[in-house]
Amino acid sequence: MHKAGFVNIVGKPNAGKSTLLNQLMGEKLAIVTQKAQTTRHRIFGIYNEDDLQIVFSDTPGVLDPKYGLQEKMMDFVKDSLQDADVFLFIVDVTDKAEPSEFLIDKLNKIPVPVLLLLNKVDQTDQAGLEKLVEDWHARIPKAEILPISALNAFNTEVILPKIKSLLPENPPYYDKDQYTDKPERFFVNEAIREKILLNYDKEIPYSVEVVTEQFKEKEGIIFIDSIIYVERDTQKGIIIGHKGEAIKKVGTEARLDLEKFFTKKIHLNLFVKVKKDWRKNDRDLKNFGYR
Repeated sequence: MHKAGFVNIVGKPNAGKSTLLNQLMGEKLAIVTQKAQTTRHRIFGIYNEDDLQIVFSDTPGVLDPKYGLQEKMMDFVKDSLQDADVFLFIVDVTDKAEPSEFLIDKLNKIPVPVLLLLNKVDQTDQAGLEKLVEDWHARIPKAEILPISALNAFNTEVILPKIKSLLPENPPYYDKDQYTDKPERFFVNEAIREKILLNYDKEIPYSVEVVTEQFKEKEGIIFIDSIIYVERDTQKGIIIGHKGEAIKKVGTEARLDLEKFFTKKIHLNLFVKVKKDWRKNDRDLKNFGYR
């Protein structure tokens, strides 16, 4: 008997969705930072055992879109709410804002199992946790609730057996040696963008898109040319920094991560270009993969 299915991870921004995906996969597929809206695309992580295949789907955090890019991000979320065998709804226990009524309504109506994961439980006490369990049970009665810490791998070992028990019998959807649906260049782009999120403040990280124009391997070295697009000339200057020090730091940190990911030497060239107001331009968004 072989089981296979799609398990979609949903939640608000910064709830810990990408951290959980990386923890369950045992490999860093999704970039992770403390900044909201780190995840822009829908990323598949394909987990395989001899008798099992789980296609995890990490999605952008649910938000009220303010411009074109965020609208495209929410399209990825809406797609993910239509094709799952199991949902992992991850909730940040430290989030004091109102929960997403959009997600609650959707998950109550969808006729598939929901595992509701109360994340970051190391940052609350027993009384607070019990109150949260009670509140969330009232909001989504059918959900099975599990307290976890994705970052610290607390109680995450119970998630895979739970999922396995809920999946239908199916042949694998992907080759057993495949671990993601994304091409190599996607992970290069994301590694660079992660370092920009970590090294720059305010609006700069959100104004950036990365495109890898060259990815070639020769004699055991991968040669990569990537372009960092920004929306303003002033942003270009900030990305480059005084005497190029800022972009050099981004390049060094990204290269080290990529060498771990690809287990090969990397030669990385970064270029910065201006594409005015790309986040609001439908043609630019399509060209960048937001369809």
